[in-house]
Amino acid sequence: MNWFTNTLWTSVGKKLLMAVTGLFFCVFLALHLVGNLTIYAGKDAFNSYAEHLHSLGPLLTAAEWGMLLFALIHICTGLLLFYQNFTARPERYAVNKRAGGRTLGSATMPYTGVILLLFVIYHLFNFHFVDKTHTTIFQIVSTAFSKPSYVVIYTFAMIVAAVHVSHGFWSAFQTLGANHPKYTPFLKGLSLVFSLIVGIGFGFIPIYVSLLV
Repeated sequence: MNWFTNTLWTSVGKKLLMAVTGLFFCVFLALHLVGNLTIYAGKDAFNSYAEHLHSLGPLLTAAEWGMLLFALIHICTGLLLFYQNFTARPERYAVNKRAGGRTLGSATMPYTGVILLLFVIYHLFNFHFVDKTHTTIFQIVSTAFSKPSYVVIYTFAMIVAAVHVSHGFWSAFQTLGANHPKYTPFLKGLSLVFSLIVGIGFGFIPIYVSLLV
């Protein structure tokens, strides 16, 4: 096991952890979006989706704990890599060039990641850690999005998520070895499409709900 732990502690090992956990959350975003889109079918369809999800019981609890573990790994590893890169080159270049194909997503990964972490905590306290005894998930969502401030926060967070994913998605595949002139352009294009789906798919939901209430 020593070789395994030693490998994970290297820079390459940390990047592999970031790639695997990052792709896991991309899959989660896709599945979560599919579920959330049931809101367009009406409150009964959305409530039915939520009830079906919670009926999974122990499986849902295990999935939530697994997501928490992956989130801790992704966040801690990302911050550690950022710190190591920062200390290795503490002084900025005199001219900030977009060298090496740097994009908005690649240049802001640590910062968008922190913003998303803060948003997830805020999101959980508004939707997950609330009393659901005498209400439905649709009513909770409607109440939250009846507040313009939350609509703005949520929409902004989804734009940030899209920027984060636009680089993270294809970068994860690159880290896992899919770094080839034949595949990289396709993966970058797929990453851009996926980021737009995430940004528009999630971002329009609060606007839509706010127009209903």
